[in-house]
Amino acid sequence: MPAIGYCMEIDVDGDVMKLIMSEGRDYRICTSCTGPALVPTTVKGPKESDIRIPMGTNMLYVSAIQARYVRRITIDMLYGRDDLDSCRVFC
Repeated sequence: MPAIGYCMEIDVDGDVMKLIMSEGRDYRICTSCTGPALVPTTVKGPKESDIRIPMGTNMLYVSAIQARYVRRITIDMLYGRDDLDSCRVFC
């Protein structure tokens, strides 16, 4: 699925699409201590500069910084509770 507002295509794996649509909430790809992180927007809210990718009735936001480098969004980018607690970006 191509990203809206960015000239390059960003592919989103089916597992990520299923996660976002089944949870019924928006997610964001942002920069973390170990690279790109997939987190709910309740953890790290979207910015005006984010790329927006519709996921059913929800949205996947990709930070402008990460959009320069990420060409595929995979489920292994999902940050769990332990990951969030160990990275200062999310404190």
